[in-house]
Amino acid sequence: MNAPTVSAPASDMSQLGSRRRLAILATCCLSLFIVGIDTSGVNVALPAIGSELGASASQLQWVIDAYTLVLASLLMLGGSLGDRLGRKRVFQVGLTVFGLGSVLCSLSVSPEILIGARMLQAVGGAMMNPVAMSIITNVFTEPRERARAIGMWGTAIGVSMALGPLVGGALVDGIGWQAIFWLNVPVCLAACILTAILVPESRAPHARRPDPAGQLLVLVFLATLTFGIIEGRGLGWSSAPVVAAFGVAAVSLVAFLVVESHRREPLLDLRFFRSVPFSSSVAGAVLAFSAMGGFLFLNTLYLQQVRGLSPLEAGLMTLPMAVANAVFSPLSGRLVGDRGARLPMVGAGAMVIVSGLMLTLAGHDTSMWYLGVAYLFLGIGMGLVNAPITNAAVSGMPPAQAGVASAIASTSRQVGISLGVAVFGAIAFAGIDGPVADGLASAAHPAWVLMAVCGVGLVGVGFVSTGTWALATAQRTRERIAADASA
Repeated sequence: MNAPTVSAPASDMSQLGSRRRLAILATCCLSLFIVGIDTSGVNVALPAIGSELGASASQLQWVIDAYTLVLASLLMLGGSLGDRLGRKRVFQVGLTVFGLGSVLCSLSVSPEILIGARMLQAVGGAMMNPVAMSIITNVFTEPRERARAIGMWGTAIGVSMALGPLVGGALVDGIGWQAIFWLNVPVCLAACILTAILVPESRAPHARRPDPAGQLLVLVFLATLTFGIIEGRGLGWSSAPVVAAFGVAAVSLVAFLVVESHRREPLLDLRFFRSVPFSSSVAGAVLAFSAMGGFLFLNTLYLQQVRGLSPLEAGLMTLPMAVANAVFSPLSGRLVGDRGARLPMVGAGAMVIVSGLMLTLAGHDTSMWYLGVAYLFLGIGMGLVNAPITNAAVSGMPPAQAGVASAIASTSRQVGISLGVAVFGAIAFAGIDGPVADGLASAAHPAWVLMAVCGVGLVGVGFVSTGTWALATAQRTRERIAADASA
C-alpha cells in the first residue's frame, strides 16, 4: 500500500499554476462527461436493448432508473468519503468501479443482468461526481474564477447529456448497444492516469463520521417511491405491493428527517436548507432534470417507434439541443459570475415552458423542423440552468462542506432524472391500450404539459432564490455552520 498522502491545504491549492488548475478542471469535467454521455446515450439504445434482451416497458424504465437511483442514494456518501479519505483516492476508485460496471453492462445477456450492472456503474459514479466538484472548489479559490470553473463543470453536464443521444445513436447503428458502455473504459483509464499525475490529494479539515442509518433510509425512500410509480400501471395502483411501496417511502422519509435532525454529523445536514439559494438549487435541479429525464426517455421511443427513425437518425434529431446546450452552458457560467443567477435561471424556465408546450402538438406526422425547434428551446434551457444550480449549492457553504453540498446538488439532479423517467413514463403509458407505436404520440401529451409545468417552477425558483432576503439567509447559514464547526 502507498504511504498516507498529506492533505494539501487550501493555500497550497491556490498556488497551483493556472495551466495545472485548468488541466485539473478538464480531468474532472472528463469524468462527468462520460457519465452524462452514458446516462442519456442509453436512452437511444432502449429500443435495441428491448428487442435483443426481450425487456418489457417497465424493465426499460429500470435500465435508466436503477442507475440514477443508486447514484442519487450514494452521492452524499461519496462526497463525504472524499472529504474523509482523500478526494484524489476516492475519485480514482470511482473511475475504476465505473469502468468495471461498464464492461459488465456490455456483456449482459438479460435485462436483469444489465440492470444489476447499471447499479454497479452507479456505485462508481457516486464516487466521481461529488468528489470532482469538491476538487474544483478547493483548487479554484477566487469567487469569480470559481464561478467560471463551475460554469465549465455545468457545461460538461449539459453538453454530455445533450450529446449522449447523438453519440449513442451512432454507436448503436454502427456497432450495437454494447458499444455505449465500451466507450467508457478507455476514458476512465485516461482520467485515472491524469488524476494520478495532476491532482493533489486533499481532505476536509474535519472528517465526517459515517451515517449508515441515514444512508439506508435514503436508499429505501428513493427505491420504494420509484418502484410504486413505475410498477403502478402494471400491478395496479391499488395493489398491495404498490400501496406498500408508497407507504414504506413515506415512513422512511419521516424516519430519515428524524434521524438526521438528531445526529451531530448527519449524512444530509438539514441546516443547509435554511439557505434559500441552497434549497432553491435543490428544487431547481429536481424540476429541470425531471423535464430532461422524462424527455429523453419518451422522445427516443417516439422518434424510433412512432416515427420509424433509426437510432442514429433519432440522435441526429437532438443535435439542435446539443448545440444550444454547448453554446449556452458557458454563457450561463459567465452570467452567474458577472450578474448573478436570476437571469439564467428564469431564462431556463421560459425555454422549458416553450419546448413543453410545443411538444404537446407532436403527432404521427409532425414536421421534423418543428420538432427540431422544440428540441432547440429545451437545449437552451438546460444549457442555462446548470451553472446557477451548482453555484448556489456550493457558494453559500464553508469550503470544508463543499463535497457534501455539491453531492446534494448532484443527488437532486439524479433524483430529478429518476422521477422524470418514472412519472413521465407512467403518464404516457397509462394512455396506451395497444402497441406503443400506435398510441404514444397522443398519450405523451399530458407528460409534455407536465414538462411545461416544470419550466414554470424554474421561473419561480429563479425569482425566489436571488432576492435580498434569500441571499441574507445564505450568509447566515454559512456563518452558523462555520461557527458550529469551530465550536
